[in-house]
Amino acid sequence: MSKRVIASPLAPKAVGPYSQAVEANGTLYVSGQLPIDAQTGEFPEGGVKEQLVQIFKNLQYILEEAGYSFDNVVKTTVYLTNMGDFATLNEVYSQFYREPYPARVAYAVAALPKGALAEVDVIAVK
Repeated sequence: MSKRVIASPLAPKAVGPYSQAVEANGTLYVSGQLPIDAQTGEFPEGGVKEQLVQIFKNLQYILEEAGYSFDNVVKTTVYLTNMGDFATLNEVYSQFYREPYPARVAYAVAALPKGALAEVDVIAVK
């Protein structure tokens, strides 16, 4: 198996013992991204919309570092602390993805690391 660790300096460093992403045999597995701005180490000002935008920017940085784009994403998993934010998720999501959309699942969770309102991970294939 061919395995390559991906680390974008534009995305926040991992907050634990894991990699931002790992590519194996033409498939990229991107770890769950929190809404951390790598420049400041903080969440953006505002609420869930601003956090989701930051999350998708972080995903984009990692995808690009690996030579992928959102067009290569085949599966997106979203974690929300409030399922009432689902419409906001769709609004932000549509700014980064275009048809044909990847498969997606969204879960409501009790809590996320650092008190984030959302977290997103993706799988991309070349």
